[in-house]
Amino acid sequence: MTRTPAQQLAQLARTTARTGLPREFREEMAGRVLDLLGNSIAAVPTGVAAAVTGMAGAWGGAPQATVIAAAPRLPAPSAALVNGTLAHGLDFDDTHLPSVLHPSAAVLPAALAVAETVGASGGALLDAAAIGVEVTCRLGMAGYDPAANNSIFFDRGLHATAICGTVGAAVAAGMLYGLGEEELTSVIGIACSMGSGIIEANRTGGTVKRTHCGWSAHAGVVAAELARHGITGPTTALEGRFGFLTAFCGDRADVERLTDGLGTRWEARRLFVKPYPCNHFTHAGIDAALRLRARGIDPGAITALTLGVPAPVVHTIGEPHAAKIRPESGYHGAFSGPFTIAAALLGGGGLGVSHEDFTDTAVRSAERLALAEKVRVVPDAQCTGIFPHQFPAVLTAELADGSRHVERVEVNRGGPENPLTPEELITKFRINAERTFSPARASLVAELTGELPSAPDLTALTAALSG
Repeated sequence: MTRTPAQQLAQLARTTARTGLPREFREEMAGRVLDLLGNSIAAVPTGVAAAVTGMAGAWGGAPQATVIAAAPRLPAPSAALVNGTLAHGLDFDDTHLPSVLHPSAAVLPAALAVAETVGASGGALLDAAAIGVEVTCRLGMAGYDPAANNSIFFDRGLHATAICGTVGAAVAAGMLYGLGEEELTSVIGIACSMGSGIIEANRTGGTVKRTHCGWSAHAGVVAAELARHGITGPTTALEGRFGFLTAFCGDRADVERLTDGLGTRWEARRLFVKPYPCNHFTHAGIDAALRLRARGIDPGAITALTLGVPAPVVHTIGEPHAAKIRPESGYHGAFSGPFTIAAALLGGGGLGVSHEDFTDTAVRSAERLALAEKVRVVPDAQCTGIFPHQFPAVLTAELADGSRHVERVEVNRGGPENPLTPEELITKFRINAERTFSPARASLVAELTGELPSAPDLTALTAALSG
């Protein structure tokens, strides 16, 4: 009998839970955990973090899992909710292309919460995280339309990360709970009823998007716990007539991408780590602006800037124009092509631009707003042809002396083809973690995270993370 995609994914999950992944793969995932923890620690002081932490704390319940920089411990679903919100709260989390989603921020908080709850080893945590990320990315790829060079989810205004990430988080949680293959199939079927999220906040404001990965992590743990207690899901939940792909993507989805090369070709090993704390679509433009700055271009001499980007990107970082040239908050500035160009030309810090470039104070800077107002975001045919395998950009600066200067960036910094160095990864972690933790405490977290592949449990790491 032909096995459904959910059954095949469940089989991979169960086999991996029994045999483990190679050391090299586990070490890669430990790097993803380090990046996620840095992003999460940096987000602790935000208002969204305080709101979600306060809400989850008021729920109460069994003290099962650690909330980063907070006490007391909370039930695993609640800890996953808070930590997932932190992970995506500053939009600094990793990206998978061309699915255009952020898998680690949804999957890893769920895996960390359940691993701590059950006393799992570091290796088991990393194995579950890898499979959860793999499932998330494959769902995103099934919803990628190569003819349109875009995600079907995004075309429909759906947040693929939140929707696909719920299923990946559920699989990771189910593995750590020790569920069998049949139960893991049900985990997938249950989680397919739980993912949700729209991306209108990217365009016009609101803080709800920052909670999306937290809710995905929460829902993933709940789905695994429901299966653990006997709730079942349909084996055809992914490809069925009224299943996940049909419901979210209609008849444009490619079911074969769910299982093609499963277990031999790993999407989880092709993640892009963000060097800058803003929407990933803006990064190549930032790199181009940094190159102009390195060439000695005086921002005061610029009369006009044209940012060419892939056509599908324009509506996210360039529209509505009035909102993008005058962001209502620092967070919204991180989704603005014009403002990020201004930040790169006038700001600095970190690996090129820093958290300080996206504060509410920074987006009220008259100098930055005046420069952002000179930026037009337009579709560029060459960039569109590359997207979404990369998020390229071309930036043209026109100066008062009549000269034109062009910088084209086609390969993203931080991706598999242009990775951050180990030193840059540690620099990013420290910049993030030391916003909340002391340098000594940040160093301890980094050291313990690096030891995860051979750690017998998470006790030392969670103690270092706890408030």
